[in-house]
Amino acid sequence: MSKLAGRKLYYTINAVAGLAIFFFGYDQGMMGGTSTCVNTSPDYVRVMKLGYSKYEGPSEGYVATITEPTRQGGIVCIYYLGTLLGCLMGGVLGDRIGRIKTMILGSIWVLFGAALQCSAQNIAWMCCARIINGIGTGYLNAIVPVWSAEVATHTSRGAFIASEFTLNIFGVVVAYWLEFGLGFIGDGTSQVRWRFPIAFQILPVLAFMACLPVMPESPRWLIKMGRNAEAREILGRLRSEDGNIEAPQAVREYEDIIETVALEKEHASRNSYLSMFFGRNDGGLHIARRVQLSIWLQIVQEWVGIAAITVYAPTIFAEAGYGARKSQWLSGLNDITYMLSTLLAVVTIDRLGRRIGLWWGAVGQGISLILAGAFARLLKDHPEKSTQYGGAAALFVFMYTAIFGATWLTIPWVYPTETFPLEVRAKGNAFGVVGWSIGNGWLTLLNPVMFNRIGENTLHVFGAINFLSIPLVWAFYPETANRTLEEMDYLFMSKNPFVWDEEENFRRMKEQAEQARLEGKTAATAGLPATPAEEVEDIKEEKQ
Repeated sequence: MSKLAGRKLYYTINAVAGLAIFFFGYDQGMMGGTSTCVNTSPDYVRVMKLGYSKYEGPSEGYVATITEPTRQGGIVCIYYLGTLLGCLMGGVLGDRIGRIKTMILGSIWVLFGAALQCSAQNIAWMCCARIINGIGTGYLNAIVPVWSAEVATHTSRGAFIASEFTLNIFGVVVAYWLEFGLGFIGDGTSQVRWRFPIAFQILPVLAFMACLPVMPESPRWLIKMGRNAEAREILGRLRSEDGNIEAPQAVREYEDIIETVALEKEHASRNSYLSMFFGRNDGGLHIARRVQLSIWLQIVQEWVGIAAITVYAPTIFAEAGYGARKSQWLSGLNDITYMLSTLLAVVTIDRLGRRIGLWWGAVGQGISLILAGAFARLLKDHPEKSTQYGGAAALFVFMYTAIFGATWLTIPWVYPTETFPLEVRAKGNAFGVVGWSIGNGWLTLLNPVMFNRIGENTLHVFGAINFLSIPLVWAFYPETANRTLEEMDYLFMSKNPFVWDEEENFRRMKEQAEQARLEGKTAATAGLPATPAEEVEDIKEEKQ
């Protein structure tokens, strides 16, 4: 990879990061809530003592019935405890030993956990393996998006990361159809039906690990460690087609990073997780506000209903009069639609911005969930019209997943990678993964209870939450698209947390900074907070 430069290097990094994101999607799909997943394999249900299986004829084979849903949900949920621990560990190591080495360590955790999972003989064994696997996934979730953001340009950060999430949902699709195909082996009771899909995740992780040693390290981390020559060479390869280290864009970015890293020693006390969470010694940068925005955006992402649709879609298809196999086909086609919809995010996430994507996504998802729930109710009340009402409910399930894939799937993952200062970006993104882990783990246990108690009205609850998310985004989440990472501080240095105050602060500080530069003044003489470059000059003058 040492000879690659420009777009070729850019796309190669994107593809390698995509392998990790593909694994992430595959791992979730493998243990998801669909009727073909590992969780419902007859032999798996027997080994883990989750229920029993009954022979449904030659066309269906053995079909598992779950009598211990809490135990089943616990096996899935405990994975998110691992991701929570792993993202915090990965955030620390990512800043200490670098992005590449941290991703390699995370991959080792994943390989160890996958090997234990596919050989599990009881529920305790499986739970321990799930935690280990989750720790590795937490490492990768915390660092891979940060690595991607740090090598991308400010005008394409969103599209760069969004394109990786196409591979994420492709992983879900592969997991679904692989497990669907394995269900036809024998009468469906083979161990291969669940042990092989778990083992299969090892392949993309091995490919990812094999590529990492020849991938470029984050230029920012290299400069932080004093390896400036390497950082400059990598920036030259990233920002020019011929690897020219004197390319104007490479030189400007190199100088910006040098200036920012020089200030880190002045703010080392704000770099711990506790300091970030409580906003200690943040110099008016309001790090704690950014932490809360990252955590809650990921939690809300889960509460807008994707987990509920994943769980309930097969039930809707079955009640619509489709047979078990046809319902499984429809679930698989829904996943393919989901994957294709992520391509729309690649096109729109930087053009329309983060806020508009979250807004129109919430409106479309809310309408789809409410109508899917309504037609599911009509389907139960009027089974004689199963074709009409079932088809309508299925349509809105497809519509929901398509809109989610184009909007809320990617934006909550992009946002934390761009809102934090450079010196705490890995740890900042880890807080986003904490929110994702909390949201996923919580709903993995809660969804079955909600569907058991209130049935299809669960979809109405999540539909309402979509509409409640609109004022939340409008009031508290400022736009980050097409702004440089350094400009984010102009937004969050506002004393008030509301978007209109942050945008006004951004406009005021940027206009005053431009005017000061035109007049040849420093930030201090213009009455502005010092820019990184000017603070560096002040430090140098004090030392002299």
